[in-house]
Amino acid sequence: MKPIVSIIMGSTSDLPVMEESAKFLNEMEIPFEINALSAHRTPEKVEEFAKNAYSRGIRVVIAGAGMAAHLPGVIASMTPIPVIGVPIKATLGGFDSILSILQMPPGIPVATVGLNAAKNAAILAAQILSTGDEEILQKIIIFKENQKDKIVKANEDLSKIKYKFKI
Repeated sequence: MKPIVSIIMGSTSDLPVMEESAKFLNEMEIPFEINALSAHRTPEKVEEFAKNAYSRGIRVVIAGAGMAAHLPGVIASMTPIPVIGVPIKATLGGFDSILSILQMPPGIPVATVGLNAAKNAAILAAQILSTGDEEILQKIIIFKENQKDKIVKANEDLSKIKYKFKI
């Protein structure tokens, strides 16, 4: 089994956020890898990773970073495959990382999910992969249907809660 999604984080301190991507991909049975690479401390390793990702079978990169958050953009500048950025709340309420990932120059797109939204990044990665993989597509369809079922169940549970003035 070879990974088709790569989860990259600036440091292992980002793992509590980024493991939400791993959990979802694991649930969907999509092979992935996880690595820590720093755009600032190990730029040569980031370059090697980005330039070789496609030839190694990687089809989507999920890159999480906090603070200056250059990792997703640096990877996107050196690879032809989609990069999904996960801004991680580290300082300034996370706005520094949001803007660092979101505001990319023309020609270097990074799909950006919400602050600490690593699970959404994995869902988006699976949706990207599903455009060429019927098995993943069916898993995404089932996942989305289950999301609907959760809300229906929540409303059923809410209807059972009694208050004096609840109608």
